[in-house]
Amino acid sequence: MSYAFASDNSLIIMAGHNSKMHALAYVPFVIWGILLVFRGRVLTGGIITALFLSLEIYANHLQITYYLAMLIIVLVIAESITAIRAGEMNALVKKGVVLLVAAVLAIIPNITSLWATYEYGKYSTRGPSELTEKKVSSGLDKDYALGWSYGVKETMTLMIPNFMGGPTQSELSKSSATYQALVSNGAGAQASQFIKQVPLYWGDQPFTSGPNYNGAIVVFLFVLSLFLVKGHYKWWILAATLLFAMLSWGKNFLPLTDIFFNYLPGYNKFRAVSMILAMLSFTLPFLAIFGLHMAENLQKQELKKGLQWAYYLIGGATLLFVLLPSVSGGFVGPVDANLGSYPDWLLDAIREDRASKLQFDALRSFLLITAVAALIYFSFITKKISSTVFSVALVLLILFDMWGIDKRYLSSDDFSKKSDQAFQPTNADLQIMQDSELGYRVMNVAVSTFNDASTSYFHHSVGGYHGAKLKRYQELIEYQISNNNMAVLDMLNTKYFILPRQDGNGLEVQTNPGALGAAWFVSDYRLVPNADEEMSALTDFDPGTTAIIDERYKDLISEPVSDRDTMSMITLSSYKPNELVYEYASTTGQLAIFSEIYYNKGWNAYLDGEPIDHFRVNYVLRGAVIPAGEHKIEFRFEPKVFSSGEPIALAGSIILILASIAGIFLEFKHATNRDKN
Repeated sequence: MSYAFASDNSLIIMAGHNSKMHALAYVPFVIWGILLVFRGRVLTGGIITALFLSLEIYANHLQITYYLAMLIIVLVIAESITAIRAGEMNALVKKGVVLLVAAVLAIIPNITSLWATYEYGKYSTRGPSELTEKKVSSGLDKDYALGWSYGVKETMTLMIPNFMGGPTQSELSKSSATYQALVSNGAGAQASQFIKQVPLYWGDQPFTSGPNYNGAIVVFLFVLSLFLVKGHYKWWILAATLLFAMLSWGKNFLPLTDIFFNYLPGYNKFRAVSMILAMLSFTLPFLAIFGLHMAENLQKQELKKGLQWAYYLIGGATLLFVLLPSVSGGFVGPVDANLGSYPDWLLDAIREDRASKLQFDALRSFLLITAVAALIYFSFITKKISSTVFSVALVLLILFDMWGIDKRYLSSDDFSKKSDQAFQPTNADLQIMQDSELGYRVMNVAVSTFNDASTSYFHHSVGGYHGAKLKRYQELIEYQISNNNMAVLDMLNTKYFILPRQDGNGLEVQTNPGALGAAWFVSDYRLVPNADEEMSALTDFDPGTTAIIDERYKDLISEPVSDRDTMSMITLSSYKPNELVYEYASTTGQLAIFSEIYYNKGWNAYLDGEPIDHFRVNYVLRGAVIPAGEHKIEFRFEPKVFSSGEPIALAGSIILILASIAGIFLEFKHATNRDKN
């Protein structure tokens, strides 16, 4: 329950990270299967591992799957050391083979998506760049990857949610120090509005929707279990928990981060290292429940001693922050650099409210820890509470703890009817949508252009967000679009701009007369030797007459393109996400430029149904030499990984299903024979 209601899950739902939530749901089942294998139930464990690992991969959130793999590696290392010490090498090899087969059975049904992701990844922001100054890394830029690093002190949010102030912007009551300070200093008219969004967060992240809170009760039980649990189970869970916590610090703990970022394969492909804290949502309650199970068989004195130590450490820590909140720091964070326009009296009031938030949640956590400690004492030591009462009371306390924090970030107000439209079009959107022409694009500068998804809901957007854009398009944004290069925007067929009105009253639309359309002909081209020259050439060129082409494609330009037919035409007649159709007519051969992103791992070009070569032009677009005459040109998305991978995936799915059925039958038969004997 604590795993399901960890605050990060509520924040995930709020952000719409459905695949991440999906992937996290299978983590406990995969670990369960692996543990069954190591406990000797090899067949059952292998089937469970294969089945749920397959579903985990199918969820298609590779970062969570990657972190799960790290957790599995720590578990396997611990189990292997234990088996080797016990002289059980043969059994260990057998179990290892079963887990390896289970992994293969899990991967094969997902081979198409994994193959396509691997192939695309080399061309995305997660892959290497052809630009000289960006060749230092085969993955993400380090500063970008570590942008969302959890603060070392911020780890205290695992048991005190508002330790660092909560989300970036929080609402305060009229009894807050901030409101009272505003009223006292003559700003009462604005006070009610101001306290709706107060910058209370003072941690190290650029911004946050809320903390990673795993529950004061769960953290307390985790520490208690460290005193109660014996053997290797404790150590692999503790090792994984500490490792993941330290890796979440990212740039705040570079000695460890650099090792993983530079040497662990694939680690530098992921951003937001704080996401690894999702694994703590599993490891903390896992050991906590295991410890409670062990407590039933411990001597009272041993249990009492462990309970005292855990209470002194965790309960004492929360009480310390109740009594002396300043121990956490000065309530000053990086975000305060953006508050330079605030007067000192307002900053002091905000910091006072930060301290109050910490004190309130620290007291809340202390009381919950005290209640659970008392429950354990009266149930396991004095035996004055039955195990049933203890279990019900513990479940209710954990539910109260987790649900109470979750509702701060995800409440009934955040849900809407299925029939409700996610985005409502503005007058500017409605105006643009009157245009029935195919292929034009819109650039919305009234929002965060390259981090906003709303524009793409109604239009083909020049901007928008994706965690793994094509590397070349991201570079085009950085080097050209961000510098307002109109030639580049013209070649992207940016026909409309959405801007805030100068009077501040709504939005307005500006039409770009220079937009070149979905496709056009050029009378000249310039060959360049590398990506650096190709990008540089875009700074000053006329895309309507000249194409910039990498020398690697020069053999595909087989005929002259200067004899342009002034009456020639090319139009986009049909647009589908996986198929584009153009109508073409010219008395001479032409070099045609298509305002679509070049990606040769799937897009194929056809002239009157026959395959033709196409190549990359202008750093990101498609080009092709078209012969004279009237023709139909088609671009179809036909990735080989799909046609080759799907039959393999289907066979893998059938094998996995049959293996699961056979395993269930054999397990049932084994159980029946065991009962007879």
